[in-house]
Amino acid sequence: MKIKITNSISLENDEIEERFVTSRGSGGQNVNKVATGVQLRFNVSSSKSLPDYIKNRILNRNDNRLTKEGELIINADRFRTQEMNRKDAKERLLEIILSATRTPKKRIKTKPTKSSKKKRLDKKTKHGLLKKSRSNKDLLD
Repeated sequence: MKIKITNSISLENDEIEERFVTSRGSGGQNVNKVATGVQLRFNVSSSKSLPDYIKNRILNRNDNRLTKEGELIINADRFRTQEMNRKDAKERLLEIILSATRTPKKRIKTKPTKSSKKKRLDKKTKHGLLKKSRSNKDLLD
């Protein structure tokens, strides 16, 4: 079964590895006994489903969920049931991949206007005069 991301991109189920771990947080004693938390692992660098430009965008992110080998690890334990946590982990993976498909906007360099430069300098001068008026140089002499 495939997981559809966009019209042209879909992931194979065998590319995603799920491990079930004991959760932390709410759930009472059940949390200590039943493995409801999900650890989803997806190897970005060896994925055959993703185009190279998307792989590079994901791998170049400063994300602490990425390992040195290019594996993305998502821990989901927000909910009390295993099914809800599985769904949450997959949704978070899809969101990461979808954000990598969007091309970032190019920054257009702008220069400050003459009036904004003048305002900034006037504000600095005014602030400097205010600080100077606070000093008690007469008491030191």
